[in-house]
Amino acid sequence: MSFIDRLKDKWGIKRTIDVVLILIVFSLAGSSVMFFTKPVLLFFGVDESTPTAIWWTARILLIVPIYQVLLIVYGTLLGQFYFFWEKEKKMGRWIVGLFTKN
Repeated sequence: MSFIDRLKDKWGIKRTIDVVLILIVFSLAGSSVMFFTKPVLLFFGVDESTPTAIWWTARILLIVPIYQVLLIVYGTLLGQFYFFWEKEKKMGRWIVGLFTKN
């Protein structure tokens, strides 16, 4: 079984082109988030002179939501909105579960 076939099974996808498009979305979002993060940090006054712990904390806090938005944007542009929207909802439920008592 090939890598693509395993992803199709794991994600419940029938067409190989959909797997390819999803992988492209992940790569575009990952690359773009690194491009967008620095200007946003500079806008908020976080630069190389900022203490390292604060700089990394701010960077991580920015990367996560920007990445999520970019996944939806690129996913929509490449016809994979439903796949990424379902992943976003699943992650949202997981995050909420971290902060709620069972």
